[in-house]
Amino acid sequence: MSEVKDLEYWASMLSHADLPVLKQTARELAALREDDKRLTAISVAEVIARDPIMTVKLLRYLQRHKRKIQKTEIVQIDQALLMLGLGTFFNKIPPDPLAEDMLQPHLEALHRMLRVVHRSHRASEYAKDWAVILRDLHYEEVRVAALLHDFTEILMWCFAPDSMLEIREIRHKDPALRSQSAQELVFGFNLYELQKILIVQWGLPQLLFTLMNDYGSDNPRVRNVVLAANLARHSARGWDDAALPDDYKDIGELLRMPAEDVMEMIYVDAGLVCDINQTHR
Repeated sequence: MSEVKDLEYWASMLSHADLPVLKQTARELAALREDDKRLTAISVAEVIARDPIMTVKLLRYLQRHKRKIQKTEIVQIDQALLMLGLGTFFNKIPPDPLAEDMLQPHLEALHRMLRVVHRSHRASEYAKDWAVILRDLHYEEVRVAALLHDFTEILMWCFAPDSMLEIREIRHKDPALRSQSAQELVFGFNLYELQKILIVQWGLPQLLFTLMNDYGSDNPRVRNVVLAANLARHSARGWDDAALPDDYKDIGELLRMPAEDVMEMIYVDAGLVCDINQTHR
């Protein structure tokens, strides 16, 4: 099978698939639906905000069912819910299938997928915090972009667990090999290429395409998203990861503060004891 066909196959398959959500998301949404006192757009948005794929499902549905009165792109989850209405959301975008059920026969892949979800959520929190520091009034857009930065990786863990485990094994044997190179060895394309196609095919907001473009790093908002994703990915490997000092330096340049202050801020947020004199010597 040719490289182009591989890419087209996965883009088509994922475009027609029911995207899986987390069991916790389904449980919390069901509880809210049964509790009139707590059921609001804000409470539902808070649940969706922790699940990258539920967020994608919502935005994809909204873009495919635009109303004539919708003149601007909507990225913020609470705004999307207000535009649709909670009744439409619950009836038209059910929180199923469940990722945990889909990956029940592949427990190692399930573990890896959940780690990417956790990493994505951490990235979204970093991006939001830094956007506030930078006085970005639309910080929620940046948060959502960081949350979705690696949504295709999450989907491929669900739909191609064996191939994703093969990629992990290749990188384990050759730690110097970049993730994208390992993906190309197995799939014939990298997941960033697939993600760009999905964003276009699903009609997701152009703003997301811009903010999630790793190669548009001159834009401070894009830099925010990229650096948040980098920090979440590197710290997930351990707080002694060799890439972290460069992350602190780059984040410091974005926030206009010394790298040491960035590291201390991040350590405090993570609940870690920060000894700058001993860390990353």
